[in-house]
Amino acid sequence: MPNSKVRFIVLKVLIVFMFAAVVWKLFDLQVINGEQYDAVASDRLTTNIVEKAPRGEILDRYGTRLVSNKVGYSVIIQKTDMNDAEFNHVLSELVGILYANGCEYYDDLPISFAPYTYNFEDENADGSVEDERTAWFEQNDDHDIDVTPEMDANAAMLALKTEYGVNPAYSEDEQRRIVGIRYAAQISGLSSTTMFTLADDISVEAVTQIKERQDELRGIAVINDYVRQYDMPGLATHLLGRVGRIDQKEYERNKDLGYGYNDIIGKEGIEQWGEQYLRGTDGTTGTTKSINGKDVTVLEDIDPVPGDYLVLTIDADLQRVVEDSLAKTITNIRNSSGVKPKDGADCNAGAAVVIDVKTGDALAMASYPTYDMTRYYDDYNELIQNDAKPMWDRTVNGLYSPGSTFKPLVAIAALETGNLGLNETIVDEGVYKAYKDYQPACWIWNEYKLTHGRQNVTAALENSCNYFFYEVGRRLGINTLDKYAAMFGLGEDTGIELSEESGHMASPEYKKQVESNITSQDWYDGDTLQAAIGQSYSLFTPVQLANYAATIANGGTHYKVNLVKSVRSSVDGSIVKEFNPEVIENINMDEDVLNSVKQGMKKVVDEGSAAEAFANYGIQVGGKTGTAQVGDGSNNAVFIAYAPFENPQIAVSVVLEHGVRGTNAAQVARDIFDAYFNLSATPAPTAEATPAPTSDGLLR
Repeated sequence: MPNSKVRFIVLKVLIVFMFAAVVWKLFDLQVINGEQYDAVASDRLTTNIVEKAPRGEILDRYGTRLVSNKVGYSVIIQKTDMNDAEFNHVLSELVGILYANGCEYYDDLPISFAPYTYNFEDENADGSVEDERTAWFEQNDDHDIDVTPEMDANAAMLALKTEYGVNPAYSEDEQRRIVGIRYAAQISGLSSTTMFTLADDISVEAVTQIKERQDELRGIAVINDYVRQYDMPGLATHLLGRVGRIDQKEYERNKDLGYGYNDIIGKEGIEQWGEQYLRGTDGTTGTTKSINGKDVTVLEDIDPVPGDYLVLTIDADLQRVVEDSLAKTITNIRNSSGVKPKDGADCNAGAAVVIDVKTGDALAMASYPTYDMTRYYDDYNELIQNDAKPMWDRTVNGLYSPGSTFKPLVAIAALETGNLGLNETIVDEGVYKAYKDYQPACWIWNEYKLTHGRQNVTAALENSCNYFFYEVGRRLGINTLDKYAAMFGLGEDTGIELSEESGHMASPEYKKQVESNITSQDWYDGDTLQAAIGQSYSLFTPVQLANYAATIANGGTHYKVNLVKSVRSSVDGSIVKEFNPEVIENINMDEDVLNSVKQGMKKVVDEGSAAEAFANYGIQVGGKTGTAQVGDGSNNAVFIAYAPFENPQIAVSVVLEHGVRGTNAAQVARDIFDAYFNLSATPAPTAEATPAPTSDGLLR
């Protein structure tokens, strides 16, 4: 009996203790931490729809719109209580609508349609895809997706089909589409509070069909969104660049800045460089729902703030002239070619750059062939298969031998260092015999067994006398040539707001770098002679050549090249940031030295190799042609120039791949000067493919 009483007392104590615990928990939930738990519960019932901010516009220097925005329709997926079978059915029906109307949707799964293979993009400088592959499997691990590195594509696809409960009754293509969307949605963080954007800028027909079947397509909504609009389609495509859905690498780099998996980001060109300015601040629209799913409260909206807009240094009208002239000239060269080898039949690409000599502003930068960004996705396969590489920006990434356009720099270096006198003459003897083991000849000797005779620096530039510059190059040596090339920005970054190649000036160090796999790595005397006439290992970009010409034209002020004038607020137009002319180096040159070189460049246009292009011209121009031999095919044509001669305003560089001779490149420069100075002189002769005299090294 006593034991029974003890048990009864213990039981009562336990009951009282449990009741007290329940009361305390209720008190904690409702009183002590009531607000916190209420907020948590509210979050579960609150849907925040991000209202995307319009991306900032891009304008030319005079305010002409180059890139703006238009309102389009986007398809979003919302998290629902559907099971896998129901969700997959909805996605299959939705994709059917998009597919039937030619609408693209986001699918970044790096597995092809059947037969399944991995298709990682080659984005690494060394040509490998290992980094991208590794990052993808790490991404899967981060999101608890059971696809591992040891799986081949078939095994990975099977694992994903299983994970998403995809019915094998669907066709192989349908299964792949469903898996692709499910995967993208999972990676993007699709949840009850986070939407996933499946497609942008879909057609009105697709919108109508989706809305007509809204009851069937649960969890699918069509919203208004901003889509990038190219106001002058096809113009300055390489400079403007493109935007696209953020990828895994970009997300990892930018997630701390507030980027999400669904966000659009600048991928190339000014869109990429100006991302920090062009990207606006998103707004939000929210609703609180009751347990039964009915809307009960509309939360306070936060309006989006549009991105700032960029004002470029580019003149849209001049840009159009340059692009049209490149296309016309290259077509003429190709059409006028004959049946002889290396006569221009292979001329299919080129670039031209125009720079303000007093500021370093890029007024036009054209790369040919080009493409229309509005058709980027439609034409993508054709673009990447085009041997002329239309998506490659040759103005900042193309590397070319300068040919004889390098000779004005050699002349300046020789005169400034005292290795050549202002009034000194050198007799062209045809074959240069300073060295026993290497004896190159002047181009006129190779072609006609003639010489230029006695030449001073001005005449040597006019005649592009190789013999003269062999001797001058020997006196200077490669180290001095390298020093002066760097001073004028050749083989150096220009500072332009684009991803650019540095190029390189010929040097013993660079030769060792590129020829490390051969026995002989010595720098020979002949290497210096070739470097002095613009060949050897020297490769420069068209924007470097234009800036070099501008530096000569303005008397030695080497500017950073600018592509952006200012960043302005989209709210009130005020200046957020302004980009003023920036001097990289002031090159002190004797006035007589500069005048001797400039006079030689003037004679090139008045009486020399460019006279044909500038016959009866309305203003005086200084320039230099170059004809550079390449490994295969016709010679490259190169031309640098500035105008007006007495008071230079702009400098130009033109490179035509397999353009045969420098005179052909001068045709483009003339079109540029015509447009810029509003000239209406007698039309220039049509570009021809007839080869100019060439030597075994370089020509004029």
